[in-house]
Amino acid sequence: MTEKAIVPIEQKTILFYDDEITAVRTGDGRVFVPIRPIVERLGLSWSGQRERVIRDKVLSAEAATVRVTRTEGDRQIARELFCIPLDYLSGFLFGISAERVKPEYQEDVIRYQRECYKVLSEALSEGRLITDIAFDDLLPTADPNAVQAYQIAQAVLRLARNQIMLEARLTGRLDEHESRLVTLEATLASPDRLVTQDQASQISQAVKAVALALGKVSGRNEFGAIYGELYRKFGITSYKMLPARRFEEAMKFLTDWHESLTGSGGPF
Repeated sequence: MTEKAIVPIEQKTILFYDDEITAVRTGDGRVFVPIRPIVERLGLSWSGQRERVIRDKVLSAEAATVRVTRTEGDRQIARELFCIPLDYLSGFLFGISAERVKPEYQEDVIRYQRECYKVLSEALSEGRLITDIAFDDLLPTADPNAVQAYQIAQAVLRLARNQIMLEARLTGRLDEHESRLVTLEATLASPDRLVTQDQASQISQAVKAVALALGKVSGRNEFGAIYGELYRKFGITSYKMLPARRFEEAMKFLTDWHESLTGSGGPF
């Protein structure tokens, strides 16, 4: 295990159901995950699981101490945390026997084993801070006009890609044509017409607040329902596709919803 704490160049927090999981990227491109919060979330003994990692020849060789910034009260504090690489997270999780944990944590252990690595990997590679619901599941209930617009855009992209690749094979000028393709795709979803990354993050946090408030009433995971209603109301397929001019309207919609559930305005 690396003794000297590694200072990361990037840190992200991903929402996994109702849990926040932090991951950091180091200068050499590796991604590490602090495992103590996961261990404690699953009702396990941290000292026992840490010893298990240390005894494991593979995990102990890959584990490292990484400096992670955590929110404690109203302060941001850097802590040196025991981490393992994201690529080894599945191996660590599958070393936990669901049958040997407390009954109230067994389903959580199985869920982490089945989905946690995939969610973290996708969220980091796509630059997302929160896990969206499955996009295809929204199409049957989405606004028909929005679905048609999406399908037309996809068809145009496929046609353009096929044409450009065909031209590239005929002329051998692949780099030039790939550049043209990137320009075309950027035009179809021009960032300056959509919400900024910061605004998208505000929307995702507002959705989280509403979903948690509604979940306390229904007893269910309501993230999918909140995203679905937001997408239907604004005719979009992702909160990042919200037109910038409708950002305030979307935030008011979520704030009013939160207020109707809690009796107070949203914390966002």
